[in-house]
Amino acid sequence: MAEVITMPRLSDTMTEGKVAKWHKKVGDKVKEGDILAEIETDKAVQDFESEIEGTLLFVGVEEGNGAAVDSVLAIIGKEGEDISSLTGGSAPAAEGASEEKKSEEESKTENEDTSVEQTSAEVPAGVEVITMPRLSDTMTEGKVAKWHKNVGDTVKEGDLLAEIETDKAVQDFESEFNGVLLKQGVEEGGAAPVDSVLAIIGPEGTDVSAVGSSKPAEKSSEKSSEKPAEQKSETKTEEKPAAQASASSSDRVAISPLAKKMAQDKGVDINALQGSGENGRIVKKDIENYKPAEKASASQSTSAPSAAAQVAVNFVQGEDSETPNSQVRNIIAKRLSESKFTAPHYYLMVEINMDKAIEARKEINALPDTKISFNDMIIKATAIALRKHPQVNSSWAGDKIIHRGNINIGVAVAIPDGLVVPVLKNTDQMSYTQISAGVKDMAGRAKSKGLKANEMEGSTFSISNLGMFGIETFTSIINQPNSAILSVGAIIEKPIVKDGQIVVGNTMKLSLACDHRVVDGATGAQFLQTLRTYLESPLSLLV
Repeated sequence: MAEVITMPRLSDTMTEGKVAKWHKKVGDKVKEGDILAEIETDKAVQDFESEIEGTLLFVGVEEGNGAAVDSVLAIIGKEGEDISSLTGGSAPAAEGASEEKKSEEESKTENEDTSVEQTSAEVPAGVEVITMPRLSDTMTEGKVAKWHKNVGDTVKEGDLLAEIETDKAVQDFESEFNGVLLKQGVEEGGAAPVDSVLAIIGPEGTDVSAVGSSKPAEKSSEKSSEKPAEQKSETKTEEKPAAQASASSSDRVAISPLAKKMAQDKGVDINALQGSGENGRIVKKDIENYKPAEKASASQSTSAPSAAAQVAVNFVQGEDSETPNSQVRNIIAKRLSESKFTAPHYYLMVEINMDKAIEARKEINALPDTKISFNDMIIKATAIALRKHPQVNSSWAGDKIIHRGNINIGVAVAIPDGLVVPVLKNTDQMSYTQISAGVKDMAGRAKSKGLKANEMEGSTFSISNLGMFGIETFTSIINQPNSAILSVGAIIEKPIVKDGQIVVGNTMKLSLACDHRVVDGATGAQFLQTLRTYLESPLSLLV
């Protein structure tokens, strides 16, 4: 019996998807794990693989068109099977008919100033138009921080084209095509809306002056005549292994969107997997069959992440100066203002006796190849406390409250442009050493602008630690859509009362900012009581 495949929801903010490219045509045989299409979401273009074997009988969305999540994307079944009941009587789209339909749709919209698709009729053969990617869920425009290729340069699949500054970070943007860079749609230092023309790649010497509405950056075109024709133009008709696809990034792994989501949910390291799909691609069954091996995790020394200072400004007596805001700082200002003025914040504070935590940390760090920080201990204790208080691990959604099924803790990291919050997925299932290694890795890459957009998404609770600066207590603004954020102060040696006697002790103050729409005062207080128990009696984490 034929199976209807619907437009998948590939991100938490996705409402519709666009078919960037079909890898199968009506009538083609499809195997489980085969790439059906490339789906453009609100964040990125992702490969979509089939979970069903059979023949592609019907295509519900034409290449280049969009459709709502859960609408019919394709139908797969037995060759010659009658699917009229599933398509409402419409016949499977023949290739010629679909091309005719596509050209009609293009002619209807040729006078609309919308997107690059309106110029598709003008794109010469073998030429690929690259648009400004949506690299985060809140990104509306991107700024080209730096071009790594000039007009006339030869570009290979996986080469670094440019550095794109989003509303969260500066990210490397790689080419998915082979050819020559014919046009730069955005000048270095300039910004452009998402989906506008970023670059055009194709055979050397091709005239692309009519393609796209943006003016090419003024780069020396003499380079194209100086460069030898090292390769023939290629259209992207072959799937290449991910290992060959990138010479500049070891982070690219060939994995299906479904398998990637499953790996994130289960906390599986995809770099440790050997894919069984086409060209070593990781598919659903690889995640299902994965058995974690013993990890020698922490030969790395991990202390609490040191915060990066804001960009230094030179002081000159009597002279004012200005620093233009980066995209990152603009969006931080916008998001924090929205959070402060839309979520009714209130604050709870508690003082923790850290004497036993200090002893426990000494014992743990005495183990071979192990070094954890107090910050790692606080993250672990917080994650376990959230298990017992799921209301604190929830989000406000207007007419409902969403209780999150995973505990993903965002750890605030200061960078020169402001603040980013990389996320530890499934934190409650991680060991101290895994938390330590994860925090150190992401904090380091945050400061070198090496974090990926998906590593800063999906948090359910956040922690901000200024203890390393000697700050005893402070309050933070909630990182929405979270409903709470924990502020961690310094461990201070001071006189305390113990068993009726004044003795020297080590204390630390925690401040919990809560969204009163989701977390009531008693709920927040009970959460802090549990967290206090875990930190003052570290062995209780094992119970």
